[in-house]
Amino acid sequence: MRRTAYAALLESDPARKVELTRAAFALRDAPLDDLAQAYAAEQPGRPPRPALVHAARVPSRGLGSPAGRAALIHAIAHIEFNAINLALDAACRFPNLPEAYYRDWVGVAVEEALHHSLLVEHLQTLGHTYGDFDAHNGLWEMAEKTRDDVVGRMGLVPRILEARGLDVTPAIQAKMLRHGESRAAEILDIILRDEVGHVAIGNHWYGWLCAKRGLDPVAEFAALSLRYNAPKIRPPFNREGRLRGGFTAAELDAWEREALAQSPE
Repeated sequence: MRRTAYAALLESDPARKVELTRAAFALRDAPLDDLAQAYAAEQPGRPPRPALVHAARVPSRGLGSPAGRAALIHAIAHIEFNAINLALDAACRFPNLPEAYYRDWVGVAVEEALHHSLLVEHLQTLGHTYGDFDAHNGLWEMAEKTRDDVVGRMGLVPRILEARGLDVTPAIQAKMLRHGESRAAEILDIILRDEVGHVAIGNHWYGWLCAKRGLDPVAEFAALSLRYNAPKIRPPFNREGRLRGGFTAAELDAWEREALAQSPE
């Protein structure tokens, strides 16, 4: 399973990456005999398009035009493409973990592959395809920072970057519906449902690793955020989604108090 997942990670053609990810998932019940092996890619496979630019150079388009709606759908498709690579990298890079860890992350990868495929299919009905708009590489940058630190990877990527999707997706859905994009809203509903599970998996393995290493998860999370210059966690939160994803009410309350204390008068 992990060797096939690694082949998927290296694959640059998006459709073929989806196929290989599904093939890896189909092998999830096979015995895993390579737990001590690290399959570490310098860079994941990605197509020559979209062009990757700094986040500040990605044009901001309103949803009032078909091109603006297509650009937003493309941006989400790009996030989901990166999410495939993130999940595959988590399943391949870090050795000597329980079999359930690797099966969990290949399971996440196959759901991210579904999300990407659904978005690309819808994008094509709008006269565009994946690669037509510039994109940025922000989601993958944290994976590069934590390439040698599984605690950092589990602590920061699912718990900050992916969890942010739980907060913002409902508002994006509402905007899509206001502009007649009912199919996009349906796809976002699937993504939101699955991302709760992905965040829960990240929270589970972060907690497991902290317990295994005798780390206090709250103090370690603060240390990791500083060490890797992680994005700030900013409310308002999708509290229901985050609680279902494994965050505690105490965590969310503490972040809300911190944000309030730091806000200008």
